[in-house]
Parts: sequence; C-alpha cells; structure tokens
Amino acid sequence: PYFIAPIFSLILALLLWQLYPSLYSTSYFKWGILFFLCVSGLNVYGTLLAGWSSNSKYALLGSLRAIAQTISYEVSMALVLLFPLFLVGSFSFFEVGESQESIWLSFLMLPVSFIWFVTCVAETNRAPFDFAEGESELVSGFNIEYGSAGFALIFLAEYANILVMSLFSSILFFGGSYMFFFESDVMFMLKILFFAFLFIWVRGSYPRFR
Repeated sequence: PYFIAPIFSLILALLLWQLYPSLYSTSYFKWGILFFLCVSGLNVYGTLLAGWSSNSKYALLGSLRAIAQTISYEVSMALVLLFPLFLVGSFSFFEVGESQESIWLSFLMLPVSFIWFVTCVAETNRAPFDFAEGESELVSGFNIEYGSAGFALIFLAEYANILVMSLFSSILFFGGSYMFFFESDVMFMLKILFFAFLFIWVRGSYPRFR
C-alpha cells in the first residue's frame, strides 16, 4: 500500500482527463458531472492509504486532517454543482458549456462561482487551506515518509488536480470556449491558464496580499 498510494492518487487525477475529449464532441459523455463527483470523491482513499501505510503517527494524523478537509469541501462542491446542473438541466459538461454561448453562468451566479473557486482551492490543498501539510504541527503531513519518486508522484497528482479544476471551472462558470457568441479553443486554453495562475498566485502571495 505504501508504494501504491502515490500511484493511485496520480491515476485518479489523470482519470478525470478522460472527460476532456468529450467536452466539445457530439459523442459527449452524458453523465460527466456525476463521473467527476465520483472520481474526485475517491481522492480521500489515496491520502488515507499514504498516511496509514507510512507507519508513522505524524503521517497518520496528517492524513486524517487532509481527509476531514477533503470530505467537508466535497459537500460544498456537490451543492455548488447543483446550481448549473438545475439551470441547464443536464449532467453533461458539453451541454453546460453550450448553454453559455450568449452569457456566462458566472454573471448569473457570481457568489456561487466565487464559492466554487474557494472550494477548488481547498480541494487542491492550496494556501490558506493547506492543513494537510501542516509543517508547524505535523512536520509535513501525510507525505512525511515519502521521498524521491513517491514524493514526486504525490505532488504531480496535486498539480494535475489544479489543472483539472481549472479546466472544469472554465467550463462550468466561464463559458468554456465561448466568449460572447465567439468560440475559440485558444480562448478556452487562456481561461484554463488564468485559473491555474490564480491557484499559484494565491499560494505564493498568502498571507501577504498587500
């Protein structure tokens, strides 16, 4: 289990990219949002397995903290997803993106889109929600016993999740490839990069926002 945990976490992060080819295709996956919730909910098992199999009380405490945070924000994520889901009437990311051809959902649901972004920051363990890696109390959290390739795989999974959450944030609330009746894949990539920059900017500037 000690060696499987980092690989399992990375596989889950990459598994969500399976939804990407069907995002803008007529053969889209009808239950994409449901699949997204199911796979993202499995992330807790990778963290739990890493902490438990490390045979260290610090790693175990760190994994329990991380799991408590992940589960709590999974609830808010599911509730936020209900808003675009009910408004569009579909579980498909393709149809949610298509519905924003004329106006983004973020304009209709600005507070909800802000809550979504905060939830994404917490889900990816970025500051100020990086309780899973409490260096001051838990040395380094659930990953303390990992080094070399195992440590690299854990952080590859974390940054892969950042890109995934940036992708779905763009689709759910900011029109995906649409920009006010204009469709462009370049615009879609710029939105994803902008959200990824926000994740890194928050991590780099907190708590020094001034």
